[in-house]
Amino acid sequence: MTVCVIEPTAEDGDEDPTPPPSPTPCVITADGSYAARLARGPRPDSWFPERWTLDGPEPYAVPLPANQPEEPGTEVQPMADGRVLVRRRVQDRHTFSLLYPTDPGTGELPLGSVACPDHGTRLHLLPPAPCGERAYALAVGRHTTALWQVAGGTCGPEHLAEIPGRCSGGVWLDRTGRMLALDRETGGRTKAIVVDLERGGEVSPLLQIAADSDDRLLLADPDSGLLLIRSDAPSPGEPRLGWGVLGSMLPVRFPESLRLPDCTLTPFAIQPGQVLLPEGCAVALRIEGVFGRWVGVWRPAGRQLHQLAAPEGWLAGSGLWTRDGVLRLPYTTDTEPCAVAHLTPPTAAPAPPAAPAHPESPPAPEPAAPRPVPLQQAPLGRLVTN
Repeated sequence: MTVCVIEPTAEDGDEDPTPPPSPTPCVITADGSYAARLARGPRPDSWFPERWTLDGPEPYAVPLPANQPEEPGTEVQPMADGRVLVRRRVQDRHTFSLLYPTDPGTGELPLGSVACPDHGTRLHLLPPAPCGERAYALAVGRHTTALWQVAGGTCGPEHLAEIPGRCSGGVWLDRTGRMLALDRETGGRTKAIVVDLERGGEVSPLLQIAADSDDRLLLADPDSGLLLIRSDAPSPGEPRLGWGVLGSMLPVRFPESLRLPDCTLTPFAIQPGQVLLPEGCAVALRIEGVFGRWVGVWRPAGRQLHQLAAPEGWLAGSGLWTRDGVLRLPYTTDTEPCAVAHLTPPTAAPAPPAAPAHPESPPAPEPAAPRPVPLQQAPLGRLVTN
């Protein structure tokens, strides 16, 4: 299953980050088996890791409290074997451990630490790797970014690559966990790049719509090649959501249906299993506006954004698709502390035939980026725009 949860991470500084709102978002494994989040303890200012099991008949949660409450900036990530990776900050070091349930209490396997003595460096976990057996982190410095493997190695955290520029994001482009896409800022512009983990962290360009645009990759589906992109190429100063297909010579498109006044749209999951059918993939989006948060469902072929109410207590920005098009949204309330809502959005309807074009009223063209910009030799094919 294609799952992605990308939440802004607090920058590490002298002060503790602001506690996240309740309920906190959760991170889901790539295959949808497990999730993990920070849950509130008995005191309002106390937190503990919690693992959710999602692949059984009914979801259930297992608390994994350590010897002392966690700081609100602690990160957690589920692994494919049911253990939970936890990242904690201790002064200028970031420590990593694997938590697992025991009888009684919580077992903890320390994995080592990464030192970040430079005050300007912040470290955070990347989204779960497709295999679920390894975990990675970015240490973003003032001018370079270090890529670390922090779980699944042989002897603690392993430094994999030093990438010029400041990187963010993190999207896996294949099912093996070899190709990692990052958004890299250099020279005041942000462009998506690909890091090849099997070739010593070799970096290749992935996305450049225009020379002076900021082009970020938000989500990708390895089955269909569908990419969700945010760029200000079509409207300078106004980032727009667009879509393209990895390896295709077709243009990146920025549909009007993905523009809502005074709202922010963030894609968080793509329907898997749609091999060679990118236009039929359903995309789930978190919509945030003055009235709160709700869910959007969109397909490239449908050209329409369906807006749906989110369940009460939704772990906002978290969710996954089944292959047959059911959207599963984890939520928690006082009466249902661990639950998953199942939504079956409308299927994509065929686009209506275009009206005949008359000289006096030509059809309005869909906004598009400038003409193609070659991507040199991106390892998974070329992505171009019109």
